Amino acid sequence: MTGDGFRQFVLKVHSRCNLACTYCYIYRGPDRSWRDRPHHADERTMRQTAHRIAEHVEAHRMRAVRIDLHGGEPLLTGPEPVVAYADAVREAVPDGTGVTVTVQTNGTLLTRPVLDRLADAGIQVGLSLDGGTAALNARRIDHAGRPSWPAVRRAARLLARHRPDAYAGILCTVDPATDPAEVYRSLRAQAPPSLDFLLPHQHWGARPPGRHRPAPTPYGDWLATAFDLWWNDGAPDRPRVRLFTEIVALLLGGSSRTDAVGLSPITAVVVETDGTIERIDSLKTAFPGAPATGLDVFRNSFDEALRHPRIAVLRAGLDALGEVCRDCPVVRVCGGGNYAHRYAPPTGHFRHPSVHCPDLERIIRHAADRIGEQLSVSSRSLV
Repeated sequence: MTGDGFRQFVLKVHSRCNLACTYCYIYRGPDRSWRDRPHHADERTMRQTAHRIAEHVEAHRMRAVRIDLHGGEPLLTGPEPVVAYADAVREAVPDGTGVTVTVQTNGTLLTRPVLDRLADAGIQVGLSLDGGTAALNARRIDHAGRPSWPAVRRAARLLARHRPDAYAGILCTVDPATDPAEVYRSLRAQAPPSLDFLLPHQHWGARPPGRHRPAPTPYGDWLATAFDLWWNDGAPDRPRVRLFTEIVALLLGGSSRTDAVGLSPITAVVVETDGTIERIDSLKTAFPGAPATGLDVFRNSFDEALRHPRIAVLRAGLDALGEVCRDCPVVRVCGGGNYAHRYAPPTGHFRHPSVHCPDLERIIRHAADRIGEQLSVSSRSLV
């Protein structure tokens, strides 16, 4: 069998977290399935998941896959379960298959010995941050209300100074109440190789702030400012900003590699700590059971998951969008936005425009304007 299979496997190492971030979409969202799952993936689950991945790789003749080890907080039981999961996959896949492994952590448990263990095992580390200062990370607190920033700052310094080879980058959820220049520059100071700005996982039943005026764009305005800072950043160590590079590539006729924008099929699938196969985590914000498929790695293959109607709709591109989106002039760049952001409780379906629709159009048109300016300057220089 050939064709497009899953190329990104989000494997849950631990289902609990040592932080209680005020905006967490997993532990504060309507889907509470995490409560009924084991705290961590056991060896049997890891081995069977690795076997299913290898089976899928071979069936689709893949040359490479990406493994993202997540939680909760995946380092709650130390680095060894993370390394064991990565090793299980690498041992299972056919010889010659490239396996990129990243662990996404809040950084509070990342010490020098832990980082060295992960790096020596060929595992890159991604940090989740809201900015590079204590004030910007005020929402990222532990269960006693204490700030996580002191520990995370140490983790960022370890990555940047001691093991930059193991530094995957930083994920940052956009908060329009913050100064985008302060956020970009403070994150830039952490020396990440990449940044990813994420729109918060909200939908029409839990709308973002500031949606009462006609087509306001607080997130789009924030992103436009950050885009200019990144676009004008001529330093050789400028980080790659995934959302921006994806938008630029789409505007120039390329394809997307993220579910945030573009019409490319989603190629990611989630495996929970009990081996349950689920859809993308952002769907946990919609309603209880929204990510569920009823499948698991002990009874089902990833090819079965690929054909499952609830996953197939994530891969349907333009056909999965409603009429408003299909008729939009920026749809091939926007792609309708994140699937979960289209949910509306009154209808119970996902064929609505994204709740962030005005913001997406704002940043897309802004990026197009900047590209146009650059092309105009380049053409004049050739005359």
